[in-house]
Amino acid sequence: MDWGVMHLVNHGIPDELIERVKKAGDAFFELPLEEKEKYANDQVSGKIQGYGSKLANNASGQLEWEDYFFHLIFPEDKRDLSIWPKYPADYTVATSEYAKLLRGLATKIMAVLSIGLGLEEGRLEKEVGGIEELLLQMKINYYPKCPQPELALGVEAHTDVSALTFILHNMVPGLQLFYEEKWVTAKCVPNSIIMHIGDTIEILSNRKYKSILHRGLVNKEKVRISWAVFCEPPKEKIVLKPLPETVSETEPPLFPPRTFQQHIEHKLFRRLKKVDAWWLHMLLFYMFYG
Repeated sequence: MDWGVMHLVNHGIPDELIERVKKAGDAFFELPLEEKEKYANDQVSGKIQGYGSKLANNASGQLEWEDYFFHLIFPEDKRDLSIWPKYPADYTVATSEYAKLLRGLATKIMAVLSIGLGLEEGRLEKEVGGIEELLLQMKINYYPKCPQPELALGVEAHTDVSALTFILHNMVPGLQLFYEEKWVTAKCVPNSIIMHIGDTIEILSNRKYKSILHRGLVNKEKVRISWAVFCEPPKEKIVLKPLPETVSETEPPLFPPRTFQQHIEHKLFRRLKKVDAWWLHMLLFYMFYG
């Protein structure tokens, strides 16, 4: 899998449900600012779930142009429904139903990826925590019309720390992938879900599956919205390292053993050398949930 990303069609999640999820998210961002701020997060205190806004220069000097809503959507017993939007009324019902079906789709994808590595079909899912421990975090990205899109980015270039990331969109192009030393804009395929590999699967597969560098653009004429769901292993319970079956004398391990939390901290440490200090308290969240 050279690209590490694909369009999923015939994925088994009803188009009607996906439209409900999109309408609910869109309706939330159409609320007056004072209503959205009732759900505001607080990065300084460590409360990352909720509504937030990015309007600042990033590490590359470009303006970031994005509002977002971030929350854990699965497993159900780990959710905090108190911070989920109360309006529109269908938000909780539609998002919960979507989360259940997407969790089943993640199982199928990891089974296929396991087979591709010559493993038993349940192996990768087991390695990332299984049904009980794998977390699904949703980030709705809302990119307003931008009068000078050449001076701004929705999300700057990064790779996801997740095992898998699933993305819905409102058919406005903007996701770009860095492939063969150039940026390529992903096509918008109707009724599809974009899926890409994250760092966790790249590590377990010893880079046989790649976590691709990507970024999000903004648009002068249209609002762009995406619904990204990050499938993440538990932060401390599992040590991530190349599976023995992916390593040989000619293909030594490319990654040292680390927990998921240690991997995040390692990426953060490398990034801190490149940014100004005022930026740091927001960096961890912005880097890994782009």
